[in-house]
Amino acid sequence: MPVKHFRPLTPSTRYITIADFSDITKTKPEKSLVQIRKKTGGRNAYGRVTARGIGGGHKQKMRLVDFKRNKHGVEATVAAIEYDPMRSARLALLQYNDGEKRYIIAPVGIVVGKKVSSGPSAPPEVGNCLPLKAIPVSSAIHNLELSPGRGGQIVRSAGTSATLMSVDAGYAQIRLPSGEIRRVNEDCYATIGQVGNTEHENVILGKAGRTRHRGHRGITRGMARNPVDHPNGGGQGKSKGGGGWQQLVSPWGKVAKGGKTRAKYKFSNQFIVVRRNGLPIKTK
Repeated sequence: MPVKHFRPLTPSTRYITIADFSDITKTKPEKSLVQIRKKTGGRNAYGRVTARGIGGGHKQKMRLVDFKRNKHGVEATVAAIEYDPMRSARLALLQYNDGEKRYIIAPVGIVVGKKVSSGPSAPPEVGNCLPLKAIPVSSAIHNLELSPGRGGQIVRSAGTSATLMSVDAGYAQIRLPSGEIRRVNEDCYATIGQVGNTEHENVILGKAGRTRHRGHRGITRGMARNPVDHPNGGGQGKSKGGGGWQQLVSPWGKVAKGGKTRAKYKFSNQFIVVRRNGLPIKTK
């Protein structure tokens, strides 16, 4: 899927690029597989803002995507490739032989009319969902489960894929897109192939309005505020690094740069073989 460029007739079209959507074959979603998305504006049940920078945006409908792929042994045909406003990847609409329809994330190489299936006996082909122990080593996978039966949780965004490195002693070693190598139960399911819409990373918004269309509202920098409004506010000397006078923090004192957000001792640490920075994980 290539991206469109424009002549720089206006400041916004100088850098802007958009997807050409040539891979989309159906413009309206399946009515039985959508829900209305209720927007919160970043506010909780009491009406107080708990997440800044959220508001506005275009109206969206949630597509009910089948991440579990638990319809084993029933072959399905790809009926359409559709757009999903709430994710970077495309969706493939499956029409099963028994009449049921489901959405899945569309991998690279899937086209209308292709047959896909899931289950331990499914062939290891693009779009098929199998347990890790049944997938050939060094295969590209996506929509990976972390617990058997829970449904795919990771490797679901456009252009991403993980690599199955080995299967041994009940666990499979997976190299994730971040570079982390993690052990996952061999009974967990994953879909073979790379997530489609690989050109998504080349899309440039180009203007503030396209960010607002997505529901993101820009917020003022802390160092541009007054001392009463932010810990980094005020002062004559301006420094993005703090200048040695203060540590860059959020309005509530949480470290903004360099602070570790992951718990030092976490239950899932035992499943990490190599961290994304190449260092071994610390365990008790």
